[in-house]
Amino acid sequence: MAYNFRKEQKELYVPGKNPSLINVPMMKYLAVRGHGDPNQENSEYKKAIEKLYAVAYTIKMSKKGTYQIPDYFDFVVPPLEGLWWQDGITGIDYAHKEMFSFIAMIRLPNFVTQDVFDWTIQEAGEKKQLDLHNVEFLSMQEGLCVQALHIGSYDNEPATIDKIHKFIEKQGLQVDINDDRHHHEIYLSDPRRTKIENLKTVLRNSGKKQLKTLLIGEQKKHQKL
Repeated sequence: MAYNFRKEQKELYVPGKNPSLINVPMMKYLAVRGHGDPNQENSEYKKAIEKLYAVAYTIKMSKKGTYQIPDYFDFVVPPLEGLWWQDGITGIDYAHKEMFSFIAMIRLPNFVTQDVFDWTIQEAGEKKQLDLHNVEFLSMQEGLCVQALHIGSYDNEPATIDKIHKFIEKQGLQVDINDDRHHHEIYLSDPRRTKIENLKTVLRNSGKKQLKTLLIGEQKKHQKL
């Protein structure tokens, strides 16, 4: 049977509605960066999704071709993910979606190497007649994070994000959002086939230990010495 990341690694893809801590390991992704309102017709985001799925399914279906990927195993293409931010804004202003920057992503199995990625880009580009020059092979380790399941419209996410941030503070941590670490979403539902009120999205934010906590830890360590 095809390996299903969502079912086999539930801690990453099936959190509860209440926020919880998780340590996210290093993972490989296909990624496309872009800007603008994702809901607009012919948006950069919609074009990015088309490219990501074209490449992901080329890897999955390579088992039927002449190029046999070393250590290949059949897999269910993981759910679409996205990192989102707006330059110059703390948090997210949903009234100005045209200011969004994003990195759209699909997770890759570990057998995908740079050589496999390079072959896939050429193969998918030729077969699908797509310009895939901006598709990246990305490795990312988020580390300590807090995540929760959001059910409903994407526009109503601030309420769930607020719960996540309050949980982070209760754990003695600090929200870690910066130029390198962004708000992370994992889309468990297809918005084309799911009612808005039933959409399921994993919301994930990075957390880090506060300076005060770190100093206390250092003091205790020296006391033991």
